Amino acid sequence: MKEDYYEILEVHKSASASEIKKAYRKKAIQYHPDKNPGDTKAEELFKKSAEAYEVLSDPDKRAKYDQYGHAAFDGNGGFGGGGMNMDDIFSQFGDIFGSAFGGGFGGFSGGGFGGQRRVKGSNLRIHVKLTLEEIAKGVEKKVKVRRKIQAPGVSYKTCPTCHGSGQVTRVTNTILGRMQTSAPCNACGGAGQIIDKKPADADAQGLKVTEETVSIKIPAGVADGMQLKVTGKGNEAPGNGIPGDLLVVIGEVEHETLKREGDNLHYDLYVSIPEAVLGTSKEIDAVTGKVRIKLEPGIQSGKILRLRSKGIPSINGYGSGDLLVHVNVWTPKTLNKDQKEFFEQMLEDEHFAPKPEKSDKSFFEKVKDMFS
Repeated sequence: MKEDYYEILEVHKSASASEIKKAYRKKAIQYHPDKNPGDTKAEELFKKSAEAYEVLSDPDKRAKYDQYGHAAFDGNGGFGGGGMNMDDIFSQFGDIFGSAFGGGFGGFSGGGFGGQRRVKGSNLRIHVKLTLEEIAKGVEKKVKVRRKIQAPGVSYKTCPTCHGSGQVTRVTNTILGRMQTSAPCNACGGAGQIIDKKPADADAQGLKVTEETVSIKIPAGVADGMQLKVTGKGNEAPGNGIPGDLLVVIGEVEHETLKREGDNLHYDLYVSIPEAVLGTSKEIDAVTGKVRIKLEPGIQSGKILRLRSKGIPSINGYGSGDLLVHVNVWTPKTLNKDQKEFFEQMLEDEHFAPKPEKSDKSFFEKVKDMFS
């Protein structure tokens, strides 16, 4: 049985987002490969901590985990039972603990435990707002990003301290004998290279800030708060390092008439009493365009009409949600004398007396059917 994510990070189930992040950073530093070279147990704990944080740091995933446990992600999310690799961790979470290991960059990549690693640039995060129509169809957005790149004219040379390995080895004499440990090189921050020449507008790592237009392809079906990754569009790293990533957080613009619930959409349709009595047809807005629906004579307020596959496409490609049209019969609040007399006469007309049939479900039954 898989270990509980809260127990792995040693936090309470009511822990705040900042407490969870703090707990993960502590674990990540404790079991980081550069502090535990060749230690397979530390490697496993490092991965488990990242898997736990990946779920508990995401409000939607955390809610599903709290309700269903590990079953919520069997083949549908998370890291699928620990199948993550070190590059996944450093790419996604390197900016949380990377500065604890020299250089102030996003982390390290490649090589596994105890081997030579390349410095990775830090990730950048931006927010992109989308309309329901854009979410339904998918869209390509062009955004301006300020990111660090290697300054033109900068050159590097092999670090004389670590001779390009990015690590230094220390030998300590103990009562048990000579002990050898490896750690990132302080002189180059683990990059294996130091600056030889740099232009005046570059920082201490030979980087400069520039504004770049980045094209982001956003698939149909994304949801508010979802995070996408554009590989290599974060800050660059010095020397032979690899760029960080651009993390794109999706924001959903509230629609004027449609309400989203998962992949389903809800629409409130108001009709007059004559329209409800005689029947009518109405044109409504759907994310795919205008849709005309027919209302049968005698339709009741609270009736829910389901338009199949007129909702939001599934992000996983499993069809689309539905558009649920909620019929509301509008009762006028003011009447003139003739109108009032007409309805007073109808009070005695048996055709206007409520006569619900068994097929006319109650509000609670309709809600139950909607979620079944």
